Amino acid sequence: MANHRLLRGVRWWRKLTKREWAVFSAALATVILTLSFVSHSHYHSGRYASLPANDGVPFTPLSNAHKKSAFCLDGSVPGYHFQQGFGSGSDNWLLHIEGGGWCNSIESCSSRATAALGSSKMMEHEVLFSGIMSREPSQNPDFFNWNKVKIRYCDGASFAGHPESELKNGTKLFFRGQLIWEALMDEFLSIGLSKAKKAFLTGCSAGGLAALIHCDNFREILPKNTDVKCLADASFFLNEKDVAGNPTMENFYHDVVNLQGVAKSLNKECVSRTDPYKCFFPQEFINNIKTPVFLVNPSYDFWQIRHILVPERSDPHGSWQKCALNINYCNSSQLEVLQGFRNSMLSTLGEFQKNAEGGMFINSCFIHCQTWITDTWHSPNSPKINSQTIAESVGDWYFNRKPVKYIDVPFPGNPTCYNMDLTSRP
Repeated sequence: MANHRLLRGVRWWRKLTKREWAVFSAALATVILTLSFVSHSHYHSGRYASLPANDGVPFTPLSNAHKKSAFCLDGSVPGYHFQQGFGSGSDNWLLHIEGGGWCNSIESCSSRATAALGSSKMMEHEVLFSGIMSREPSQNPDFFNWNKVKIRYCDGASFAGHPESELKNGTKLFFRGQLIWEALMDEFLSIGLSKAKKAFLTGCSAGGLAALIHCDNFREILPKNTDVKCLADASFFLNEKDVAGNPTMENFYHDVVNLQGVAKSLNKECVSRTDPYKCFFPQEFINNIKTPVFLVNPSYDFWQIRHILVPERSDPHGSWQKCALNINYCNSSQLEVLQGFRNSMLSTLGEFQKNAEGGMFINSCFIHCQTWITDTWHSPNSPKINSQTIAESVGDWYFNRKPVKYIDVPFPGNPTCYNMDLTSRP
């Protein structure tokens, strides 16, 4: 049944077009709602109204957006969803940045500006918190009672764009990702983050990339005695050529960085030694991050397989179509290619693995994000490595209970995996 719950929201993946590969579709935001589970909730009185158990968490527009000139792609006001902590978690904060790909052209950004990933006008008023955001101890044992914020993503460049680049496009698009980030941090500091004893910046997919890009800045804006760490879920996007030998993802990131003026937000050490667009790839700057980082990533990330390794235009005869939708349909030669992709990831992570403060949970599942879904974060049937769920592993690392650098055996060796079947039909 758990697999069916996961599959209901992703059947649309089999219908992706060439144009859609550049944008991790807004439909994923709807998937998040259908996959979310929230049980007993407890709210404190104050700026944020009390809500009955199982209700959604309301959208809060960024109050200082106009003052900070921080706007979504369409010029609307960005925002977030806030749930106040309680008990022993009252002074701890967990921020989770929503994912949703990037836009690399005026056309794709203009299209994005008409949907939830580019306009707050199109966002849901309420969302449910689950997985790492859950308020239920049985689903989220270490972070259930923390203050939690879901940051909505509406800039298309992992909160790293700059308005100077708007002058080049001749449109009404707003490239304000960096300003949105700064305005959000100012607002969170004003409502309690400045007094946090522990703070955890997390994100999924493009949101996880944003967490990595801004991790050290997050550390810098908080008091020195605050315990600050970061987590990126399904965000270690590889700079690998596709099956046709084309640098598809490298070209794409080049266009994103140039279009939105992202270079100014990227790691300075990285930018000083290589082309700025390459510093959008985590492998180029992960070892320059000074703040402790945990990576959750599947070795067979279906998003990366579909859009980095086997983009549609590099598979003109469709020989990879079934394999890219269900790893069980891959033939021996295709599995060999996928194992090579996995080996590239592990090789790239070799130096990070030596980082005493870093943590890893690299499982061999055919899936994408895993931290915000209860079934994959922490449940009786969750994916495990060394008999531990992702939640247990992250908790052990965050609270220094033990080192966590878990790397799974290759596919199909882990029977606990959720291996998505994106070919399923009603």
